[in-house]
Amino acid sequence: MMDWTDRHCRYFLRGLSPGVLLYTEMITAAAILRGDSQRLLRFDAEEHPVALQLGGSSPADLARAAAVGAEFGYDEINLNCGCPSDRVRHGTFGACLMSEPELVADCVQAMREAVPLPVTVKLRIGTVASDEPDLDRRVGSFDARDQESLHRFVAAVQAAGAAAIIVHARKAVLGGWSPRDNREVPPLRHDLAAALRAQFPTLPVVLNGGLRDVAGVQAALGSFDGVMLGREAYHRPALLAELGQAVLGEPAAPSLPQQLERMAQYAAREVQRGERLASITRHMLGLLSHAPRAREFRRLLSEGARAADAGPDLLRRAIALVA
Repeated sequence: MMDWTDRHCRYFLRGLSPGVLLYTEMITAAAILRGDSQRLLRFDAEEHPVALQLGGSSPADLARAAAVGAEFGYDEINLNCGCPSDRVRHGTFGACLMSEPELVADCVQAMREAVPLPVTVKLRIGTVASDEPDLDRRVGSFDARDQESLHRFVAAVQAAGAAAIIVHARKAVLGGWSPRDNREVPPLRHDLAAALRAQFPTLPVVLNGGLRDVAGVQAALGSFDGVMLGREAYHRPALLAELGQAVLGEPAAPSLPQQLERMAQYAAREVQRGERLASITRHMLGLLSHAPRAREFRRLLSEGARAADAGPDLLRRAIALVA
């Protein structure tokens, strides 16, 4: 979710459910330690509970970055060992770390010693190099070698003290494949994630991948300790409100005009600080997904926010549209 779940996105999504755990986009430890940590890590208090997702492979750097995150007030530290993109792989973090369980265990232990927060790990069920012979078969199969690698990885992070694992239940192809291909082509294997739940009964297992509606989430929660949703929640944010009511017992979400008024007030504060309105409204285009006037709503926000004089009143025009 890099470049997607920034603080503006998370503030918007929080208005749909007060209880779901939100995650930052992946932020590298190096960027936090050597860059503008205030810009990267600042968030609104309304975003709680919110987890900081880190990328990196240096135990020392990750420990220091986790400590900075704790100082900013995050509720959880998550290490990403699941992202397959080339720019991530070339930085020696993401899914390529699944072949180095001892290193990941060192990273988890270092972060646990540095912060009083839960440290979790996001992973795939396995990885395949794009230049491997018989690639199609390797992507679609899960043999004894794959099973041994996955078991070894999970055992290592559990021994290091990981509070939970979040399993994107498909393999990742390293090199040559786009992130989209890696999300859609390798078959989902929820059964393998469920097997981990049985093999490691004291380790909470959260399922990620292929969950698109309340019924699917409720079914998954019969076997797992939690679920993680990414793009489905981004493109159809009303799903978070549906899940908040059905799973968490939350009250009905505020009306669309109330949600837009909340965001108009937020945008007024942020634009005053120098933020561009489009940086906020770009995350809101799915609010009316599959509803009447959705196309007109998207056009109003996307085109209107690019105007030189765009301001929070654009969101109040949207209120008139949805009302």
